[in-house]
Amino acid sequence: MSGDRIIVGDNMDVLPGFPDACFRLICTDPPFNTGRAQRRTRLATVADPDGDRTGFGGRRYRTERLGEAAFDDVHEDYLGFLEPRLLEAHRLLAPDGTLYVHLDYREAHYVKVLLDRIFGRNCFVNELIWAYDYGAKPRRRWPAKHDTILMYSRTPDGHLFDADAVEREPYMAPGLVTAQKRARGKLPTDTWWHTIVSPTGRERTGYPTQKPEGIVRRMVQASTRPGDLCLDPFAGSGTLGAACRALGRSFVLIDRSADAVAVMERRLGETAERVYAGSVRAPSELAT
Repeated sequence: MSGDRIIVGDNMDVLPGFPDACFRLICTDPPFNTGRAQRRTRLATVADPDGDRTGFGGRRYRTERLGEAAFDDVHEDYLGFLEPRLLEAHRLLAPDGTLYVHLDYREAHYVKVLLDRIFGRNCFVNELIWAYDYGAKPRRRWPAKHDTILMYSRTPDGHLFDADAVEREPYMAPGLVTAQKRARGKLPTDTWWHTIVSPTGRERTGYPTQKPEGIVRRMVQASTRPGDLCLDPFAGSGTLGAACRALGRSFVLIDRSADAVAVMERRLGETAERVYAGSVRAPSELAT
């Protein structure tokens, strides 16, 4: 494939045009079907001696509103919406390829049954739990502070998994292991403790459902090699593209939202070619 791409349009207008088995990794974060509109206002803090906020050292700042990103996250038939897209994902994965689907806890069990039917139960690899501690804290139930990521292989036990390439993490009880193990750290388990994207951090794009790059980077490290081609058919803020760019992989990002495309283009700069659905080049040009 020549260059990375951001494809503008509905993924079902694009995916059928790709050749079989052309992606090593498909990593996607489809709409969560929360039943409500998702909105996020983008803000910037600018130094201003007449500003309305005081920061470190008594410096004054003002807040500028840069705009709002939004989309409706409502699907009456959620599985009917996902099924043709997951069928395409199955077709598009290389024999040693891997699919990661990031889901809301309210939908994960339904989607797992669907994925078992499409990929086969013997291709289920992991249920990953991304745990965090931020956001609303209800008083009548335990606060929901995790998302589910389902991992499937294209071929039973045939997927690439490079544990040595994954960034290791500190032991939770370092006093129980040797100094050598403490220095090396441990391979992450299927429960990933990782903060959300900081509201004031450099990584933040302002996109409503942006996921942290550290989560996606771990998937790319484990399930691809340098130069491999990766796909996100619900690209959103382009986190897969950012992780691929940092790790030397190629990417195809698809989204029909003008807000999402604008965020991706700001984030990825000149590294990705913008293509519109209906003008995607011949499928043979997308082969690895």
